[in-house]
Amino acid sequence: MEDLFDWCGRKFSIKTVVMVAKQMLTRVQAIHEKNLIYRDIKPDNFLIGRPGTKTANLIFVVDFGMAKHYRDPKSKQHIPYRERKSLSGTARYMSINTHLGREQSRRDDLEALGHVFMYFLRGGLPWQGLKAATNKQKYEKIGEKKQTTQVKELCAGFPEQFELYVTYVRSLGFEETPDYDYLRSLFTQALKAVGEAEDGEYDWMKLNGGKGWDSSNKKPNLHGYGHPNPPGHGDRDRERDRDRERDRERVHHQSRQNQLQVSSSNGSRQKLTSVSLSESGMNRQQSQLRRDRSDRGDRDQRGRAAPSQTRLQQGQNTMSMNVPNYASLQDQQQQQQQQQQQQTQQSRAQQPPQYNESRLNINASTNDQNNGTHESHEHEPKKGLWARLTSACCS
Repeated sequence: MEDLFDWCGRKFSIKTVVMVAKQMLTRVQAIHEKNLIYRDIKPDNFLIGRPGTKTANLIFVVDFGMAKHYRDPKSKQHIPYRERKSLSGTARYMSINTHLGREQSRRDDLEALGHVFMYFLRGGLPWQGLKAATNKQKYEKIGEKKQTTQVKELCAGFPEQFELYVTYVRSLGFEETPDYDYLRSLFTQALKAVGEAEDGEYDWMKLNGGKGWDSSNKKPNLHGYGHPNPPGHGDRDRERDRDRERDRERVHHQSRQNQLQVSSSNGSRQKLTSVSLSESGMNRQQSQLRRDRSDRGDRDQRGRAAPSQTRLQQGQNTMSMNVPNYASLQDQQQQQQQQQQQQTQQSRAQQPPQYNESRLNINASTNDQNNGTHESHEHEPKKGLWARLTSACCS
């Protein structure tokens, strides 16, 4: 629908918006009856059939990446109301409650639809084009602008039924079932108010000289249909590309969260089966990493041990080379001692014997007494030791 909106000069007539709104509302009602909320209402996710077929102007819904159960399919038990939830959807069209971090329900899908309808009628919304340093700050500014923009101001210049629609869906309770028939009747009244009939003639069918947007148009620039150069089209394209990229990131993030949470068989509890599986997988990966580290550590230790052993052997060889042979040293010392002893004995043998003179005198006097003779030597001159010894021996 976004491309058709561009090709038609970025404005749909009230007639086209009314017929589109009734179809889109019916599609969302069918989703709700399947116990799901869509949570990503925007023109890009609504497509029409192929030209030249029976479904050429039939609207289809695609991309259920953000869809979620709002009640249990069996027990029909509604999900509980919660707050401080992260944003889910496209900021331009999401409900005020979503900006406030509240759990989404059917009312939020319908409010987002109302923003899309006014986008088609006005050609833009009051909270478009806001600038901020970060996406988070930008989303906060968009939410503040939505809250401060009065519904009457938003729908000014168009049939009052659109104002009634937005007012009604914003007043719904969290678990309240919307009155889809009443909402469709509002659009029927709006069509009558402008004097148009619901004949199935949409604005894009007037493109290309009444041929519509089929393949007969050979122009490379598809925007050449109704408005060759829509004002600010390049900026809108860049903004839409950024929005689509952010949407893809949110869808990827949300799909991962949905995979982590698996409802149990009785529907009363929720088991984090995928979490346990992922944790076991992580444990296996961590165990494998630890085994790999230990194997690398063993190889490193063996690699370090081999050089260490080599150095140890080299050190032992060096020590064996530097340490002297103590047995040979002892033999040498013994030989030296024996040689010294032999030299000492030889030197003693060459010297004359030395005797104690006092002992010789005592022995000599003793011998004289024993023999009864006593000779006085007081007045005799002193004789040499050898002479006295000789005389003593002779006597």
